[in-house]
Amino acid sequence: MADEAHRPLRADARRNRDKILTTAARVFTAEGLNAQLDRIAKEAGVGSATLYRNFPTREALVEAVYRNEVAQLCDSVSPLLAEKAPDDALRAWTRLFLDYVTTKHGMIDALRAIAATGGNPYGHSREMILASVTTLMDACVAAGTIRGDIRPGDISAALEGIALTSAGAEHRQQAERLLDLVLDGLKARA
Repeated sequence: MADEAHRPLRADARRNRDKILTTAARVFTAEGLNAQLDRIAKEAGVGSATLYRNFPTREALVEAVYRNEVAQLCDSVSPLLAEKAPDDALRAWTRLFLDYVTTKHGMIDALRAIAATGGNPYGHSREMILASVTTLMDACVAAGTIRGDIRPGDISAALEGIALTSAGAEHRQQAERLLDLVLDGLKARA
């Protein structure tokens, strides 16, 4: 049985798991923790048994959604840098960061409850996000588009502050204006 837990998922099982995570992120964002798991399964196009086989508890699903959102956010850095100029990639990534925070906002109570019981839903998320910011900033500094005297931790803290004050979808325009102010402050001066 121990081997079963470490065996990679079949392609169809992986697709089902991904559909559940995507649907759960959307539903938790819209409805918070009161969302019915059976509804998530139905909207994902899978049976309830498939959902519970992958995520035996609501907490397991919430934690998996959170970790998946962090991974998607951090995995977006390389493609953004490949297709955009570094400063445009940084700007685009900050918008993805807002999307990530908006998703997390609907799950915050559950994440806190998981942490209170000794779980660690946050794992390495802060380090992963800081590494992403560092990669983006290093590319921008190398391109000469932003100042080199700003630390990635400062930008990460600014992003978190903007996110905390503007997490809800109703504050999105304000959050984007604040991000633009921060990013404009990074620009290299001639």
